[in-house]
Amino acid sequence: MRIVKEHDERRNEIITTAEEFFLTKGFNKTTVNDILKRIGIAKGTFYHYFVSKEEVLDAVIGQIIDQEIMRAKEIQELDGTALEKLISFLSQNTSESTHKEEIVDKFQLPENALMKQRALEGTINQVCPVLAEIIEEGKQQQEFRTAYPLESIQFLVAGLQTMFDSIENLSPETIQKRVIAAADLFFKALAINPEIHPYEETVAKLQKIFLS
Repeated sequence: MRIVKEHDERRNEIITTAEEFFLTKGFNKTTVNDILKRIGIAKGTFYHYFVSKEEVLDAVIGQIIDQEIMRAKEIQELDGTALEKLISFLSQNTSESTHKEEIVDKFQLPENALMKQRALEGTINQVCPVLAEIIEEGKQQQEFRTAYPLESIQFLVAGLQTMFDSIENLSPETIQKRVIAAADLFFKALAINPEIHPYEETVAKLQKIFLS
C-alpha cells in the first residue's frame, strides 16, 4: 500500500508542479526540465509516470474538469428547482471558486491558449452532460421545454465563455449589451417556462450572475 501511495504522491507532485509552470510560464515555454528541477527528480522518473509534456497537460486539465464535475453533481443533489441549481453552478460564490477564477484568468494569456481550449472541450464533453441531467429534471417539473438539453447547455456554456473572455477590456456599454443578450438567450435556448419562472425576474437573476 505504501508503494501505491508514494506512486500517487509523486504523480500528483508532477501534476501540481506542471500546472504552476503552465499557468505562470505558459505550456509552450515550459520544459520537462523545468518540472524536473523544481521537484528534484531524474528524467527517467518523470517518464515513468508520463510519456510526454502533453500527457501531463491532459492530467492537469483532467483534475480541473473532475473538480467541476464533482461540483455539478453536488449541486444536482441539493434541494431547489432545476433553474436554481443551474444558477448556483454558474455563480462563483463557492469555496472552490477562488482557485478556479485564478486559473480562468491565466487561461486568457496567449501562451495558455491550448490549456484554455482543452479545458473548454472537457467542460463541454464531461461537465455539460451533468448539467443536462439537471435540465432533464427541470423538464419533468415543466420548468424547461427544450428538446435538446445537452446540446443547448453545450452551446450556452461555449458561447458564454467566448463572449465574456477578457471582459475587462470591453466598454461598459458593450458589457451591458452582452449580459442582456446572454440572459435572454439562456432563457430562450432552454425554453424556460415563464409561468414557473417569469421572464423579467429570471433574466434579472441571470444578468446579475453574468456581471459578477
